[in-house]
Amino acid sequence: MKKGYSFISFRDVSFSDIGNFHECLKVCSEAGYDGVELTIEDDSPLTMKSTDSEILAVRKMVEDYGLKVHSVCGFGGNLASDDANERKAGRDAIERTLETAALIGADGILSIPGIVGSDFMPDAPLIPYEKAYERSQEMLGTLTSVAESCKVNIAIENIWNKFLLSPIEMRRFVDELNSDYLGVYFDVGNIILTGYPEDWIRTLGKRIKKLHFCDFKRGSASLAGFCDLLEGDVNFPEVMKALKEIGYDNYLTVEMDPNYKQFPLQSIRSNAVSLDFILTL
Repeated sequence: MKKGYSFISFRDVSFSDIGNFHECLKVCSEAGYDGVELTIEDDSPLTMKSTDSEILAVRKMVEDYGLKVHSVCGFGGNLASDDANERKAGRDAIERTLETAALIGADGILSIPGIVGSDFMPDAPLIPYEKAYERSQEMLGTLTSVAESCKVNIAIENIWNKFLLSPIEMRRFVDELNSDYLGVYFDVGNIILTGYPEDWIRTLGKRIKKLHFCDFKRGSASLAGFCDLLEGDVNFPEVMKALKEIGYDNYLTVEMDPNYKQFPLQSIRSNAVSLDFILTL
């Protein structure tokens, strides 16, 4: 397994200043990571409007630090929305993210399968669960041929979206789409409130294409529960045992909330030490 760091972690860092981007890459390299997960955002070196040459330039920046872009994430709209235009925007964003990933050398993208509701978006309309299931599958189903053409996996993540709430349901959702290029981006910390990551890993098995590694304190029911690796309630010995059982051999990608408000890059260093220890389990 390889070590990765997700740029989703840098919500408090503006990459409109390219120097910040280089500094993050430099620290990731010095901390011993093998690769990074990049985001497609308006203030990022990667945007939905980036040209092929601009994407290749970002790839070279990353590779110049001895790193690989192994995953890309970009968001455009709720695939389960009542609004057909929003569903299409979400679908189009995934397609562009797949094309970007292919150019930048990544073998997977992070995708949100659909949002029924969220405690963090109180004004968002609630989507009937059955409709969310049907619409999300319909939208993703139109993208599996694109993923196959790009040779890039669509990996749907378990997030706090009130959707796909059991490993059996997520397994069925993926299997019904019947594509080798669609699987799961499993986040071990996100699941602590509602389940046990080692159980999900064993149930999902080979469907897991990518992994986010973070930790969470079970006594919290908010974002405040996310913490550095080994500080929370993720049973990492059992997680590693389960990963070995299913033959997972891709990236373990650290994704953290910005716990170091004044020194956000320190999280890269401190979690590298913990990740090295976890890999010995």
